[in-house]
Amino acid sequence: MGNKNSCCSYSSPAPKRKDVYQEEPHMPRDGEGSVGNIQHISEREPEDWDADPSLHPTASTIFLERSRIQENGLVRKKSQNHILDAGRPGLKKSSSCSTIYLDDSTVSQPNLKNTVKCVSLAIYYHIKHRTSNRQLDIFDEKLHPLTQAPVPDDYDQHNPEHRHIYKFVRTLFNASQLTAECAIITLVYLERLLTYAEVDISPANWKRIVLGAILLASKVWDDQAVWNVDYCQILRDITVEDMNELERQFLEMLQFNINVPSSVYAKYYFDLRTLAEDNDLAFPSEPLSRERAQRLEAMSRVCEDKITAEAVRNGLKKWRSFETLNGQPSRRSVAILS
Repeated sequence: MGNKNSCCSYSSPAPKRKDVYQEEPHMPRDGEGSVGNIQHISEREPEDWDADPSLHPTASTIFLERSRIQENGLVRKKSQNHILDAGRPGLKKSSSCSTIYLDDSTVSQPNLKNTVKCVSLAIYYHIKHRTSNRQLDIFDEKLHPLTQAPVPDDYDQHNPEHRHIYKFVRTLFNASQLTAECAIITLVYLERLLTYAEVDISPANWKRIVLGAILLASKVWDDQAVWNVDYCQILRDITVEDMNELERQFLEMLQFNINVPSSVYAKYYFDLRTLAEDNDLAFPSEPLSRERAQRLEAMSRVCEDKITAEAVRNGLKKWRSFETLNGQPSRRSVAILS
C-alpha cells in the first residue's frame, strides 16, 4: 500500500495465485468454492449487494437515512433542530437573470473544508442513531488508546459532539494534506465496514474506526500516500505496530474490497450536499464573475471535445442539439455577470 512499514507487506499470505486461477480465473473448479486461503469473488460479494450503498449507486446511503431520524424514531424530511453552533442562519441567495450564484465545490473538485464538515456530521449521525453497540477489540479505545492520557471510565457512555468529531478529522486531514475526495472515500469505506463487519460506530470506537478509514482511503486515493509512520507523528502516542494491525484488520473486514465506482462516489458527494442543506450547512456561494464563467466555458468545451472524439472513435453519430434541431439556433438571454 505504498509503505514499507505497512501491514500489507508482511501479513498477506503468499499462495500461488497464478497456479490456482490458471484454469478458470473467473470461477472455482467443480465442487470447490475457494482454494486454500483465497476466497472466491462470488463468496465475497454479499447476496443483497444492490442494497449496499457502498457498492450500488442506487442504494440509499446509511448516514442520510440516519440524519433524518428524530428522537422518537420517526423519519423527518428536513432538520428542525440544528446541532451546529450557528446563531441565526443567513439568508439564502437565489440566482436571477442578472446575477448567478455558485459555490466553488464540484463533484470532481469538492470544497475541502465543507466536505470534511459534512463527513464529520455524517459520522455524528452514525453514532447518535446507531442501532446497537456491536464492538470489536481492535477499535476499542480503552484497549488501544490513541494517547497516553487515561481513558475515562465512562468513555463509552457519552456521544461526541459534531465539533469534536470535526476537530479530530480536520487535524488528520490538515496534517496529512489530504484532499476532499479522500474524505468522501473515507465515508464510503466507513459504511462498507458497517455492512461487512456488522459493527456499529459508538463513543468507544469512533476515533479508531475513522482513523482506519482515513488511513486506507489516503493510500487508495492519493498518488503519494501517507505512510503509517507519518500518522505516528500526528498521533504521537500511537505505535507503528498498532497502525499496521489496524490497517490489516480493517482490510480483512472489508474483505479487501477497496474499489469505489465513480457512480457510488458521485452519490455520496450529492448526499453530503443534501445533508448540508438539511442542517443549514450549505456550501458558501458567491456571484458568478466573468472570469470564472469563461473558465467554466473553457472546461465545458474540453469535456465536449473529449466526448465527441470518443463518439467518433466508437463510430457513433453525434446527435443534433436542441439548439439546432430546427436548423436555426435558439434565442438566448444574456446574463449580466458582475
